Amino acid sequence: MKIGEAQQIYREQIKAYNTQKAALSKQLQDVRSRMEASPEDKEIFGSEAAVLELSIEALNKQQDEYQDYMDELSDQYCAYWNATVAEQQADAAKEYGAEMGKLMEVARRLMKGAIVPSYDEKKLMEFDKDLYQMAKSIGMLVRQQKKEKYDSLWEEEEEKEYDDPMEVAENAEAASDGPEVVDAETVIAEAVSEV
Repeated sequence: MKIGEAQQIYREQIKAYNTQKAALSKQLQDVRSRMEASPEDKEIFGSEAAVLELSIEALNKQQDEYQDYMDELSDQYCAYWNATVAEQQADAAKEYGAEMGKLMEVARRLMKGAIVPSYDEKKLMEFDKDLYQMAKSIGMLVRQQKKEKYDSLWEEEEEKEYDDPMEVAENAEAASDGPEVVDAETVIAEAVSEV
């Protein structure tokens, strides 16, 4: 089962359990107030209150198991998310380093008085106009000695597409199977049948 699917299923179960517990708690409060109002029927109301308390306790126990699994899923989700983001950041840093290397090489070539493509000069000027001016000035002095011509360092670059971290995390397989999904009515029925 995928992490995103499992989170949705167990989130809905926890919500359903909360709704059922709220209804049972209200019933329990009503039964207790009726017990106080008519002490002669205390035994009848007492058994009803005990059944309601057992039902709430069973729901709490099952809900705690679901919540523990949700916490485990959340940890797995974060791990996949962080791994995807780290990969993207590593690629960006690598590309930045390559870009800086190219810019410095263009500056070096200009300082040697070489002829470089106008696109390369434009890239350097956009990056740092002062470095560009300095490289051109030094290059003019050196140019009288020799001339070299270079091809562009920038090839046609493809835009790299990255995975959406949320999509990767949600579609990753959960590391373990979660607890059996049991609706609130079944848990209550099992708790009551044990009485």
